[in-house]
Amino acid sequence: MRIAQIAPPWISVPPRTYGGTELVISWLCDELVKRGHKVWLFSTGDSKTKAKLVPVWPSSLWGANLRNPHAVFSLMYHKLLEMQNEFDIIHDHCEWYTLPFSKFLKPPIVTTLHHPLTEETITLYKKFKNVSFVAISKNQRKQAPGVNIVKTIYHGVPLEKYPFNEKPQNYLLWLSRIGPDKGIAEAIDIAKISGEKLIISGPILPQYADYFEFRIKPLIDGKKIQFVGASDFPKKVELFRNAKAFLFPVKRPEPFGLVVIEAMACGTPVIAFNRGSMPELIKDGETGFLVDSIEGAVSAIKKIETIKRENCRKWVKENFGLKKMVNRYEKLYKKVLKNNSLINKKL
Repeated sequence: MRIAQIAPPWISVPPRTYGGTELVISWLCDELVKRGHKVWLFSTGDSKTKAKLVPVWPSSLWGANLRNPHAVFSLMYHKLLEMQNEFDIIHDHCEWYTLPFSKFLKPPIVTTLHHPLTEETITLYKKFKNVSFVAISKNQRKQAPGVNIVKTIYHGVPLEKYPFNEKPQNYLLWLSRIGPDKGIAEAIDIAKISGEKLIISGPILPQYADYFEFRIKPLIDGKKIQFVGASDFPKKVELFRNAKAFLFPVKRPEPFGLVVIEAMACGTPVIAFNRGSMPELIKDGETGFLVDSIEGAVSAIKKIETIKRENCRKWVKENFGLKKMVNRYEKLYKKVLKNNSLINKKL
């Protein structure tokens, strides 16, 4: 198949530090190329891929400091419209940005919904029956009645990139984008109450600079509570595999949470607030604990050694492998193309 992959130009593919969506796109593109498909990746010029890169701007927009970054999206769709006859199918990861252009694109469009759904996005998505939407969890799909969601496809990770560790070090880990919705303050509270060492890693985006400076930084003592900055992939994996538990007291209805399966891939159990997709990702009592409060998380830490780390790894291997994810997308592309062909014949 001839497949165009459309990535949000905010972050390079793969990301240098933060960027779950961009990491998934990178793995998907490379695996599709490996399987013999012809793949184009619309992304920024600092991206690296086995697909044919179509650079829409020299560097990722988060680091470019442009006065009008959304103009780059217009440049990207201008290029996509110019090249559309080269593709059999378009796999979009930009969601609401791409939809208005879908009426002018001839190839069928599959759009993966990477972000939490809101009232305004659901209202928008309902208007585009011509687009085949993919949910990344059952919980996300339930939130969007009336949206043309054709499949639920979990993210998958290449297990070989996440070495298993039977004997972790004595620390808890929180790793994500710095922001109140990801539960960083709650993770610090959990660690302080339980008397545990906590390592924090993540990028500080400009909109959360004040939050970090005035809410989080005063809680960091450099000993029990340590901030190690943003992590590239090798550093992230090292933190995951050596942690005795990963804390994810997320405050939003997380549509997936790639960091959760990344931690478990290394054998590290996860303690998460029981929200959004967490019950789908974590087998309560076997690969971690689902809790409803800070106090519940503190109690779970006391039981963390009852979790067999090999069970965490096995769970990811059976349910969240990269090949399983790509198999499902490949099957969906073929189905969408077949349905589109039948529609065109009727017309």
